[in-house]
Amino acid sequence: MAESVAVHGSIGKKVLRPRQQVEDQIKAAILSGSLRPGDRLPGELELARQFAVSRTTVREALRSLSTQNLITKTPGAGGGSFVQKVDHSALRSALVDSVHHLLALGTIEFEEVALVRQHLEVPAVRLAAAHRSEDDLQELRDIVALQKSISVEDPRVPALDEQFHGAIARASGNRVLASFVSALHFETEPVHYLDLSPEVGRTTVRQHQKIVRALAEQDPAAAEEAMIEHLTYLREHLLAYQQR
Repeated sequence: MAESVAVHGSIGKKVLRPRQQVEDQIKAAILSGSLRPGDRLPGELELARQFAVSRTTVREALRSLSTQNLITKTPGAGGGSFVQKVDHSALRSALVDSVHHLLALGTIEFEEVALVRQHLEVPAVRLAAAHRSEDDLQELRDIVALQKSISVEDPRVPALDEQFHGAIARASGNRVLASFVSALHFETEPVHYLDLSPEVGRTTVRQHQKIVRALAEQDPAAAEEAMIEHLTYLREHLLAYQQR
């Protein structure tokens, strides 16, 4: 009787499906710079010929690359698949889409996203206190001045708040951190305005002013304290609204 042979470790590589192989090769060309932003990919028929696969396989690969924001598909006679610019704005877009879908499916809870946002905004404001420029400060002051001049019923209120927090994250000098903060803020902030009273609006403006003062003084500890106070206030306001 033949003896059994014990095999330790892996003796082979995972065999990729044709769609995955096509996707990986196009992705590698984009990330290496062989395909540059704005470049138009060959048509489905030509790609199918080059990769020796079916048009269906090519179509699936392109669809996956599109969901990853690596390419964009434009309809019409002059359309096609074009390479997108891969930068921090593309990262933000991908994060927004992913978080939005997960929230919609119920895979993650709003409270989880809000908590992560808080944990990211605190180090962001500390970094901003150290790295902010005069232009950053002026942008924040302009936003707060506009917030102070309008009523809470103004439709610009949520967008201005997103601009305020986004400007702080960008002032941190860390583009990846800024992308995460912006994406999480985009998904969580509208909920805070379900029931915005004039008093909440005035308090928010005062808290924003306090944050800007700390940034102007380049005081990371004061900036952190002011941001925690602000985020805690918003969270308590939201919880009170949800418990009605």
